[in-house]
Amino acid sequence: SVFMHAWVTGVIGDSIEFNAKFDSGHVKVVTNGYANNSGQLPIDLAMDGVSEIKSELETEFPGVEWVERTRFSGLVDVPGTDGETAAQGPAIGMALDLLSSGTKELNRMNLSESIVRGSLPQNRGQILLSEEFSKKLGVNPGDEITLISSTMYGSMSFYNFNISGTVAFGAGFLDKGTIIIDIEDARMALDMYDASSELLGFLETGFYDKDICKGMADEFNAKYSDKDNIFSPVMQTMRDKANLAKLIDISEMMTSTILFVFVVIMSIVLWNTGLIGGLRRYGEVGIRLAIGESKGHVYRSMINESLVVGITGSVAGTIIGLVIAYIIQTRGINFGDVMESPAIMMPSVFRTRITPPAYFIGFIPGVLSTVLGTILSGIGIYQRNTAQLFKELE
Repeated sequence: SVFMHAWVTGVIGDSIEFNAKFDSGHVKVVTNGYANNSGQLPIDLAMDGVSEIKSELETEFPGVEWVERTRFSGLVDVPGTDGETAAQGPAIGMALDLLSSGTKELNRMNLSESIVRGSLPQNRGQILLSEEFSKKLGVNPGDEITLISSTMYGSMSFYNFNISGTVAFGAGFLDKGTIIIDIEDARMALDMYDASSELLGFLETGFYDKDICKGMADEFNAKYSDKDNIFSPVMQTMRDKANLAKLIDISEMMTSTILFVFVVIMSIVLWNTGLIGGLRRYGEVGIRLAIGESKGHVYRSMINESLVVGITGSVAGTIIGLVIAYIIQTRGINFGDVMESPAIMMPSVFRTRITPPAYFIGFIPGVLSTVLGTILSGIGIYQRNTAQLFKELE
């Protein structure tokens, strides 16, 4: 029961974390104007002076990792051999820290395992394209393309990139036309010096906690946010996005339902075990009654025995379950070999997650069910009579 709780919580919880890593973070800081028009990717409403904002966030919320992201749209132009346009396609771009030493963005986005052709960017001026998009444009790693977009201040921007590799996202709407570049390249191409459209925050636990995140957002917004200023920063939690709020609620309901059913099944099994164990001891009970022990004392002693056995077994089982769950939480189980292809939106490594209920959930079937089985089977003790006892002893 302990291990199953950790496994279900971890695997289902990963669906929440995919969205956090790719899009929303556990919390997100944007401008008021950007928050109200986020579907349009309005980089003209991006945050300026983002390094100062990030520094203040790191000071006030030390248990959170803050990363800069910029989302933008544009047109990818492929030059032909004669210098004229050979192919074009609309693109949705994502800029993140790909090249800094110690960056965690590569692992967070599962980019290393998602490469289909080529490699990750190693230098400035390199770009990743979705595999489907690259085939549609007829380009390969090593080719040069031009990004045509608008800057933060509304002027036209033309910036050349060299394709370092292609990736599979595992989601159709992303594979149709997505590009990934380094955050500093985005600042050069889009005239966004010390600016980014989003600051994502990730809790050090690695998992979304709605209470902690809501407390952070309330504290930040009360201090810094001005609803009348479109460039004023505002902090949002994952639940502030309607589609993610529904996903979080469904995931919590699924987790609770699966664990409830499993615990009920285990409780029935152990209840039956306690019931059978009590019935098989009727011969022993008969002897104890025949030599003068009271029915109440026999009944209470059997319940006490089952209580001790239940507690001992539950403690041992909880320790074993937690040890196994901790190992898998730390190392994970790699299912990459059985998946058709790696994808950013689908992890290849699944992990358990140990939460406070894991420390006591095993005691529900381990103690309550065992004792309940003994209580029900022991009721028969009060139905025994002396004539029946002597007949059994003969």
